[in-house]
Formats: sequence, C-alpha cells, structure tokens
Amino acid sequence: MHLSEALRFSINALRANSVRTFLTALGMVIGNASVILVVTISLTSRDYILQQIQGIGSNMIFAYYEVAGQGSTQVEADFIKMEDVEAVRRQLGDRIVAATGIISNDDQMVIGGRVEDVSVRGSDQYYRSVRNLIVLSGRFLDESDVELRQKVALLTEKLAQRLYGNVDSAVGQAIKVHGLQFTVIGTFKESVESFGQSELAAETILIPVTVIRYFTPVERVDPMYVQTRSAQDVETITADVRRILENRHRPGARYRVENLNAILNAARNIALILQAVLILISAIALIISGIGIMNIMLVTVTERTREIGVRMAVGASRRAILQQFLIEAVLISLGGGLAGILVGISIPLAIRALAENVPIPISSVAIVVAFTVSCLVGLFFGILPANRAARLNPTEALRYE
Repeated sequence: MHLSEALRFSINALRANSVRTFLTALGMVIGNASVILVVTISLTSRDYILQQIQGIGSNMIFAYYEVAGQGSTQVEADFIKMEDVEAVRRQLGDRIVAATGIISNDDQMVIGGRVEDVSVRGSDQYYRSVRNLIVLSGRFLDESDVELRQKVALLTEKLAQRLYGNVDSAVGQAIKVHGLQFTVIGTFKESVESFGQSELAAETILIPVTVIRYFTPVERVDPMYVQTRSAQDVETITADVRRILENRHRPGARYRVENLNAILNAARNIALILQAVLILISAIALIISGIGIMNIMLVTVTERTREIGVRMAVGASRRAILQQFLIEAVLISLGGGLAGILVGISIPLAIRALAENVPIPISSVAIVVAFTVSCLVGLFFGILPANRAARLNPTEALRYE
C-alpha cells in the first residue's frame, strides 16, 4: 500500500470516530499551547526585568563609602568628595561618558497646608544622562548653573503636582530651600520607577551640587556614578574607579564599587531557570497527552481486530498495517500540536493588538520545538499500538467478535 493510500485510510478511520479523535488531540492542543505560552511569559518577564534594571542607567558604575576609620576626623576625610569625581573624570578620560556625584540632605516645606519633610539632592549637568532621567517640563541643570552657583531647582513629578497641580505650572515658581529662595527651572522623573530605593525619593528637590555644599557641614558624595562608553569596559573601569578612590584616601578606607552587570546576569539566570521549570511542566503535559494517544490507539486496535484480519487476508502486509496505525497516531498528535501552536500564538498576538505599548515576544524556537515534539510524541507513543496491530495473527483476527 502506498503512503497516500495509508494516509487516506487513516484520515477516514479518524473521521469515523471524530469525537474520540478530538478529545484525544485536545491534550496535545493544551500541551503545545502551554509550551508556547510559558516561553512567551518567561521571555516577557525576562525582558521586562532587564528593561527595568537597564532603565536605571546604561553601563553604569556606582560607588560609595563603606567602612569607617578610627576617628571622626578621619571618617569625614574618607568620604567621597567632588574632587574624587573630578579625578575620575581626568584619569579615565574618554573611556567614560560622564561621572557625577550626589550630595544629600533634607529640609522641610509647607505642602497642602502642613509642614512635611522633603529630600534635597545636589548634583550637576551630567546627572541626567547617567541616571536616564526624563525632563517633564522646563530644562535640566547646565554647566553655568553649577559653575555660577545659581539658585535654581528641579522638582520631581509628584512634588510638582502636590505643590502646583501639574508639572508645567511648577516652572518659574519660587520655593525656599534652607531659607534661600530658588527658582524652579524644570521637573523630572526617573525613567524606571525605583519606589524610593534610589537616592531619589518621590518628593525630591534637585539643586546644583556647588550650592548644596553650603548647606552640608560635611561634604559627602553618596553615591558617585560613572557611565562607561562601552559595556565591555564596565568591569575594567569598575576596578579602576576603586583603585582611584583607594589611592586618594587613607589605607583604612574601603569603598563599595559595583555595577549592574551582576544584577543583570542574576536576572538572566533566574529567567532561564524559570523558563526551564515551566517548559518541564509543559513537557509533562505533552507526555501525558502522548500516553492518552497510546491508550486510545490500543483500544482502537482491539476494536478493529476483525478489520485488520480482513485486510491481512486480502494481502495487506504487516508493514502496511504498522504504517497505517502509526500514521493515525501521528495525525492525532500533529493535528493537536498544530492547533495548540495556533492557540499559543493567537493569545500573545491578541494582547499585542489590545495593548500596543506592551512588547510581547513570540519565540520561534518554541514554535519549532512544539512542532517537533508533536511529531515525536505521535511516533513514540504510536509505535506500541501499531506494532501490536501488525503482529496480530490473521486467522485469530478473523475469528474475533
């Protein structure tokens, strides 16, 4: 019997028990859809986490003072200063995009009729690019603001909304910081919400670093940020920044100098492990579906024993019988697998259409793997029933009632 004939016989046999065929293939539909969906969820989660981490700053290194010295005078001298930031800029030169520092203190301000604490941060014109800050209205600090010690300020989005109703109305307003009047030149926000875990709180005032030094009894840059030009140089420059800081301070001082690579790698590894676990769970569903196909095909062989005997009696070879039942198993598996792939693809595509700003990647590898597994499941779990059908004794098969 030719392959086309075997295929036609198999399709007719499956159509004769369409409900059973559908329910048997349903397991493959669920299994393959699960494989694609879990990979899609895993990739989307990974990309979102990496995007959030990278949104804090590209190729960024941060440093801060970690270990105190033996006396208070020595401790103050050990703090990172703006002179250290300048030294990093000079020594690393064009290997970095920028280096900047943050000096912090707090003040009080009347908000909504009551006095509340607000965070005051001092930095320079490089802070925006290093930290990927988004200017919502007005402008950011420039070189002249820092060099000329201008009394200008920027407000975070939440603080501007609480004080003036919206970010546009805040520009040009006068506020008092430590008793001095500042002019609001702009509003800003972080490109990725850090929920107060960075140096920027929800209600923060940003002023030039040269001005905030007048309000802080001890100059302390915490943290210092360095942005490298190349991602490949991050580790090397991290070591260089640590060396520069330690060389400029006494031997007992210790500085924590880190980058985002370790966090990014950890996020990638977690996503990979999660993806492997989810795929394993989906693989179990596929195996269960394969066992279901094998059981149904064994029942089918039993029900069609007399038919098999008649076909053998009129000249059908054992190979032809084996081929037909194996094709039936593969058709069930492959049909359910293709339907599952379509379901698995259609859900992310529907979400894409409804939420255009939500990037949802669809893995072509997952589709290929799902299709391949569908074929293999049909072959693997169809061999036993097909082999049993092919080994039936024609005489006994004809007597079977």
